[in-house]
Amino acid sequence: MQGATFATLDGNEAAAYIAHQLSEVIAIYPITPASPMGELADAWSCRERENIFGAVPDVVQMQSEAGAAGAVHGALQTGSLTTTFTASQGLLLMLPEMYKISGQLLPTVFHVSARSLATHALSIFGDHSDVMGARSTGWAMLASASVQEVQDLSLIAHAATLQSRVPFLHFFDGFRTSHEVSKIESISPQVVRQMIQDEWVTQHRQRALNPEHPTIRGTAQNPDVFFQAREAANTYYDTLPDIVQQTMDRLAQKIGRAYHLFDYVGAPDAQRVIIMMGSGIGAAEEAVAQLSQQGEKVGLVKVRLYRPFDAARLVAALPTSVRRIAVLDRTKEPGALGEPLYQDVVTALAEHGHPLGQRSEVASSIVIGGRYGLSSKEFTPAMTRAVFDELKRDDPKLHFTVGIHDDVTNLSLPWDQDFSVEAADVTTAVFYGLGSDGTVGASKNSVKIVGEETPLYAQGYFVYDSKKSGTVTVSHLRFSPRPIQSTYLVDQAKFVSCSQFNFLERLDILKEAAPGATFLLNSPHDAAQVWEHLPRETASSRLPRCSRNRKQSTISKRPFARRTDVGGSPW
Repeated sequence: MQGATFATLDGNEAAAYIAHQLSEVIAIYPITPASPMGELADAWSCRERENIFGAVPDVVQMQSEAGAAGAVHGALQTGSLTTTFTASQGLLLMLPEMYKISGQLLPTVFHVSARSLATHALSIFGDHSDVMGARSTGWAMLASASVQEVQDLSLIAHAATLQSRVPFLHFFDGFRTSHEVSKIESISPQVVRQMIQDEWVTQHRQRALNPEHPTIRGTAQNPDVFFQAREAANTYYDTLPDIVQQTMDRLAQKIGRAYHLFDYVGAPDAQRVIIMMGSGIGAAEEAVAQLSQQGEKVGLVKVRLYRPFDAARLVAALPTSVRRIAVLDRTKEPGALGEPLYQDVVTALAEHGHPLGQRSEVASSIVIGGRYGLSSKEFTPAMTRAVFDELKRDDPKLHFTVGIHDDVTNLSLPWDQDFSVEAADVTTAVFYGLGSDGTVGASKNSVKIVGEETPLYAQGYFVYDSKKSGTVTVSHLRFSPRPIQSTYLVDQAKFVSCSQFNFLERLDILKEAAPGATFLLNSPHDAAQVWEHLPRETASSRLPRCSRNRKQSTISKRPFARRTDVGGSPW
């Protein structure tokens, strides 16, 4: 919008920015990748940053996630506006309190950097297995797919929970969104304040436990009344989808960005459609845009409100021409007939009389389900295309995986790794560093400088293993004249940097280099000797992609050389 202000930050900060403004008590316990949300909230309160009500939120660190959830529950009972942040096993420790909070209709928002649960192994990386483990708690579940959405939907969740009394679990993908640094349009504190009506806050406070007007909660009930009381909450969930959509519409009027419970993009007459939620939407949307331009009748439905699942709005979002659907889940539920979102979609289509829910009516109609992206496994536009290609087949796999090569149960789909949708005017860069050598920090600063000091949009994503310090880090940066929705690693970089010369001996540093790319090498050897010390594979196999003539090569031979001849690049 005109007069908009921008900020360059990651998904965790975007969520914490809203949560801190709308909370009076924040109970925390750190867990990767959600820790920065609690750390930021604590730092802001220490600096006495006020919320929208003019008070400094109390931030308290408990002994575990179970303690944090208990503290939230207790604070809510006193009428305080309260929140917390968590992920993975931490979320599982909160489940008992979450059942109580929803059962007592206490409005709150838990912000979750969705992460893999430990099964055969521990993984700190992202998928939806943790939040899917909480889907029976009675909480509304709102999914964000980008850093911009994390900020916007955080505000929608906090406003809708106060109006509806149903607690919200707002989640976004761990690392892929929580740690992606991106330039977004900020929501001012004035707009945040306008989204919260005083009467909602007053009503929440009036329901607080108070000796002046005593009430009883947390009783034990027998079979004569428990069932009836459990069903009495139905009306709150029946009205919740409308409340969320109304909240989205009110925010759209103020900031110009419109959201819906289900958003469709693609060909208006699409016959093949993918349904999914989370950060994979960015890659899928790019693929849909390019395939649609090529005449393919394909589309994408973005799921935002996952619980309660509004079947009528899902069916309304689908083009009437659709004949085949692939539902993508970022989790695995062993032994189930299908993953959670797949089962919800199939049920919704059947219950609302959609042709795809009645296979006998249209012989070519089918709904298939796939898994992708477990533990932050890469998901790209090429994999999206592979799913659409599978939908073309006469006998598509009813259940499949994409992004891996499964030679055990043979469920995986092949994909064309050369399929690319990266726009020519997007500057891409990859920086190789050693954990704690400053490469990631410098890359983050570069993203912030470009994002805040130029009209360009900027994105940075940083790859490192769970040991972090002392291991290889790879920073993936993009700069574009348009908002960036590429939620996948750079594989055609126009600029590649390597801060550790010995990496050339054991890593294929130039595998992401695009033809004509610039390679910046931090070398202990001078310009006359560096070529003699390069590994044969680097000197002879990969450099021709950049330049076949040493004299014309854009490789830098000076230690920490500053390049000034990269056309069209912020470097």
